[in-house]
Amino acid sequence: MTNPLLDFTDLPLFDQIKPEHVAPAVDTLLADAEAALQTVTAPDFPADWIAISKVLDVSSERFSRAWGAVGHLNAVADTPELRAAYNDAMPRVTAFWTRLGSDERLYAKYKAIDPATLNAEQKQAHRNAIRNFVLGGAELQGDAKARFAVIQERQAELSQKFSENALDATDAFAYYAEASELEGLPEDVIGAARAGAEADGKPGYKLTLKMPCYLPVMQFAKSSALRETLYRAYATRASEFGDPAFDNTALITEILALRQEEAKLLGYRNFGELSVVPKMADSPEQVVKFLRDLGTRAKPFGERDLADLRAFATEQLGLADPQPWDWTFVGEKLKEARYAFSEQDVKQYFPAPKVMAGLFKIVETLFEVTIRRDFAPVWHPTVEFYRIERGDQRVGQFYLDPSARAAKRGGAWMDDVRARWLRPDTGTLQTPVAQLVCNFAEGVDGKPPLLTHDDVTTLFHEFGHGLHHMLTQINERDVSGISGVEWDAVELPSQFMENFCWEWDVLQHMTAHVDTGLPLPRELFDKMTAAKNFQSGLQTLRQIEFSLFDMLLHTEFDAAKAQPGGVMALLGQVRSEVAVMPSPAFSRTPNTFSHIFSGGYAAGYYSYKWAEVLSADAYAAFEETAQPNGEPSIETGRKYRQAILEAGGSRTAMESFKAFRGREPQLDALLRHQGMAEAQPA
Repeated sequence: MTNPLLDFTDLPLFDQIKPEHVAPAVDTLLADAEAALQTVTAPDFPADWIAISKVLDVSSERFSRAWGAVGHLNAVADTPELRAAYNDAMPRVTAFWTRLGSDERLYAKYKAIDPATLNAEQKQAHRNAIRNFVLGGAELQGDAKARFAVIQERQAELSQKFSENALDATDAFAYYAEASELEGLPEDVIGAARAGAEADGKPGYKLTLKMPCYLPVMQFAKSSALRETLYRAYATRASEFGDPAFDNTALITEILALRQEEAKLLGYRNFGELSVVPKMADSPEQVVKFLRDLGTRAKPFGERDLADLRAFATEQLGLADPQPWDWTFVGEKLKEARYAFSEQDVKQYFPAPKVMAGLFKIVETLFEVTIRRDFAPVWHPTVEFYRIERGDQRVGQFYLDPSARAAKRGGAWMDDVRARWLRPDTGTLQTPVAQLVCNFAEGVDGKPPLLTHDDVTTLFHEFGHGLHHMLTQINERDVSGISGVEWDAVELPSQFMENFCWEWDVLQHMTAHVDTGLPLPRELFDKMTAAKNFQSGLQTLRQIEFSLFDMLLHTEFDAAKAQPGGVMALLGQVRSEVAVMPSPAFSRTPNTFSHIFSGGYAAGYYSYKWAEVLSADAYAAFEETAQPNGEPSIETGRKYRQAILEAGGSRTAMESFKAFRGREPQLDALLRHQGMAEAQPA
């Protein structure tokens, strides 16, 4: 059998990979990587960066790429067979990476490398490697080292199960509504719901908890009973209120206890302290202070937002006591009344193909590249593939998987297929490849998919991550693109790109009404701009709530001694401190908080707000240098590309930011962009 996971001639053969390929590929690549590890740790092997890289990095990179392809398919094309193969192989994969990161022989070899023999990129990668060995348990001995390895394997298993439960609980729900219940819903949502019911052989309209269905129901459905049905199902996913097989409650407690134990093994008081070691932030205390300071500034605006909602609900909608499932609906109606437009009006002007063309235009103009369609094996017919060029040179390539579907994880993300790397084995330059994944609604009745403005912003966000990965000019794999970038700075390029979704000169090139082809009217854009910071106080407080809960959970919460319900009790304390919007007692937000329990953001969710300060300040440079007609400065784009995107992780994020801005970041631009810079509301 020819195994596609063992073919590294070019791009992954996504259309050929089957569950039965996983175990043999892991066996082969694991054996190769183990052999490489033994080779470079032999006493007579030189303590030389290139020599080690030529043997160990080449082997481990192949292993990482193959396993990355399996993990990607597990996230976007899940099947029972693939899930079983993935879960069967995962303990061995985790065990290898744990061994590699804690091997004292390899650690000694790296410590013996003379930094004077390294170039600047290699020096940064070497510093990171030494730090990561320490964090990976390389200095632990005996029972402590063995226990550390057990913890890593169990954490990987629990995180995967958490993710599976969240997906399965979401996919398991369906409500088949009658036509009379759907009043107020957009036509494309109704069409998709009708098609979903027909596909299931059921009467009526299939409503699900996938975002392209769930959010429009909460925004537009006039039936409060229908909103309540979906809200309760959504808010209690993967909890004790649903199928016990999908309940994540016990997993959360065990994950937290293991993280706490891991931190103490490594000499830290808690996991929060361990988490910030490779980040920009100096300590959990600094993060908590940052969040509380921002919360103090935002709270008066949040209180004003909530008062506006309550008054409007009472006076205009006859809702004297709005329930949790009413707030999104009330907010949408208030926005329509205040700014005289609906999100549905806007959506008609954002057909997905036109949006993509507009996104490509701003990227090509600003960063002096060309984006073209390209060809590669894909995992689903709706996936597209592109290449980025500068002159006649290929800079990078990317897959775009835009559509929501069953067996695909919710949310949006960017992942790397391979990194830019001047390969030590061949001497050739490997160009980077990225995956951009979203969950937008599909087109109905022969029309292209229509994106909300939030969808457009999400697309720009993920593309920002992709540009960070693909436009790098760094040749050392471990610090090229997003590799080696501090986690609390990695959102800078993504959140930076979101700003262009509010620029008229950008938007007018990416809109065309789905029926008439006419561009977005300036009058409608002006209404959107006026509404940009609608409820920004509430939205900021919501992000601070998540971020503060995450950090306190990993610093002050003792999972080993926690009482049942302790996690929810802590969330309640955080809400009482920072939130102004009441939350129902039945809500189980932590049970699907995948970012921190299965997505790499543990004690790091604050990164979104932290990096937002960087991105807002970076974008302010474009505002300051904009041309008279409003178009962004190509010179500023070039400086940003060179200082931030091309540098990747080859230096600290602060060094890169200063190279672009000439100073450290300031909070002012973020507060101004979010409408919270003026005097505090009364």
